[in-house]
Amino acid sequence: MSNDLQNIKNRFGIIGNFPALNRALEKAIQVAPTDISVLVIGESGVGKEFIPKIIHSESKRKHQPYIVVNCGAIPEGTIDSELFGHEKGAFTGATATRKGYFEVADGGTIFLDEVGELPLQTQVRLLRVLESGEFMKVGSSQVQKTNVRIVAATNVNMMKAIHDGRFREDLFYRLNTVQIDMPPLRERKGDIHLLFRKFSIDFAEKYRMPELELEPSAVHYVENYSFPGNVRQLRNLVEQMTVVERNRQVTVEKLAEYIPMETHLPMVVNNPNAQKQNDFGSEREIMYKILFDMRSDINDLKSLTSELIKNRGTADLSNQEKNLINRIYSAEQTQPVSQNSLLYFEDKSPGVQSSPTIISNAADSYEDIEDIEIEENRPESLSLQNNEKDLIIKALEKHKGRRNRAADELGISQRTLYRKIKQYNLED
Repeated sequence: MSNDLQNIKNRFGIIGNFPALNRALEKAIQVAPTDISVLVIGESGVGKEFIPKIIHSESKRKHQPYIVVNCGAIPEGTIDSELFGHEKGAFTGATATRKGYFEVADGGTIFLDEVGELPLQTQVRLLRVLESGEFMKVGSSQVQKTNVRIVAATNVNMMKAIHDGRFREDLFYRLNTVQIDMPPLRERKGDIHLLFRKFSIDFAEKYRMPELELEPSAVHYVENYSFPGNVRQLRNLVEQMTVVERNRQVTVEKLAEYIPMETHLPMVVNNPNAQKQNDFGSEREIMYKILFDMRSDINDLKSLTSELIKNRGTADLSNQEKNLINRIYSAEQTQPVSQNSLLYFEDKSPGVQSSPTIISNAADSYEDIEDIEIEENRPESLSLQNNEKDLIIKALEKHKGRRNRAADELGISQRTLYRKIKQYNLED
């Protein structure tokens, strides 16, 4: 690490040795002597505000004004007046002429925080300042000049904002002459404990209390927490625990009360370089794959029921078991069958007009039981069958017709795959 970089860290109280953090600070030091516009990109709470301070302090403008403007905190109706000033009588309440930030900061640096929140009309005015150094006060026709260095920061996805028409593309490229990316805290695992100790010392001194210390297991816990609020969240956590907790030794259980470890639901990540056994390419196909697996499981349960009937007969079945079997098979029998080849489980409850429910004869083969299919003409049923067919075709093509491997990928038996191939006329 260079002496300049370490001096900057000491001067601004920046803790950490993560490579991406060091690179961001080095870029700030390198561009500081120039007048290049800089755009700082990073999530909320990562410490983007340190970059413009470093740039200003290391530039030839360090003895001139440095002004911070939070673009997201100023109402849309007054932001032009705040930035560029206004003339007396320009609007209701303008009782006197007022200088804007660009006039006050002439010769210095303006930090536009949350620049992605600027209204489109203000973006046009800002673009003119960047291109020519000229601006006009609200309600004035006189052009004024300013010599201001602009550093902007945002946590907005700028490409999406441009695509949605919320940010001007030409302004983005004027601001983004040099881009500095600040890494989120969850990527700086090795720095989290250092930051915790630093904040603990600071708040212990501020509130005149003993320092907090993390137990080894608590260190591992805090380093594996995602910290959606980044460094700001960690700082607030340490301050709160310093004031509230009596025990200075912080355990995992105590940390969990403040930052419970989140559980993440599975999500689809499109990674073209990843080699996955089940590569179906989209959430919709994965959903159909799940439904396909569920149907396979149901078929297996049906076959198991058939085997039980074969082994035990029907005499030993309880009414509850018969009702269960009725529910499984009653909706699926769609073709007329000879009465001699069927079993009937009837509801004998008094006062109930019952009709016989039909299931396959216990002497039928395993394949006959498994071949029972739901035949519906609803669009969603046809769509499910089409997607099931597509999945089978993809699996067969992927494994060059090797049905054993295709069946393994689909999560079904070879017998079921063979039946599906016949059903959809997919014979080689």
